[in-house]
Amino acid sequence: MNIKGKKVLLRAIEPEDMEFLRSMINDEEMEHNVIGWSFPVSKYEQQKWFESQVQNKNNIRFIIQTEGKSIGLATLTNIDWKNRKACQGIKLCGYDIKQKGYGTDTVLAIMKYAFEELQLNKLYTTILEENIISRKLYKKCGWTEEGVLKESIFKNNKYNNEIFVGILRQEYEENIKS
Repeated sequence: MNIKGKKVLLRAIEPEDMEFLRSMINDEEMEHNVIGWSFPVSKYEQQKWFESQVQNKNNIRFIIQTEGKSIGLATLTNIDWKNRKACQGIKLCGYDIKQKGYGTDTVLAIMKYAFEELQLNKLYTTILEENIISRKLYKKCGWTEEGVLKESIFKNNKYNNEIFVGILRQEYEENIKS
């Protein structure tokens, strides 16, 4: 099943997407703005990762497409089926797609899928405090900042604050009514 937004299509990752994903992971500029540890990834490592993820229903990943072109990756990870929550993530690739509403449309489409199809109750993520673009994106989509872990992420040769943001199903439902 593909997930459709107004501007984007979210679809399952296919073997032919491995080079696109590998280029995103190996993009130094992109990795400076996201939480996580990244080593250079080879074609072999990328293929092994894909094979290990195909049947994993606790981590769902989608290629973001617009007009048939892959522009990023959206995720629902660490899905906790008992407590009905998941971590949501997004990476957009390329400066020519920025500020066109693709990020907003992706997050809104993931929220609809997570709350209305998977029956989750909460989505959350963490953002580097300096990543103003991501903080504005989630705020625009109705998410709220829930807390800060001070100097918890070592990135760009310094310790950075980690901002926790989240949204409840009830808040999502209130937002779509208004």
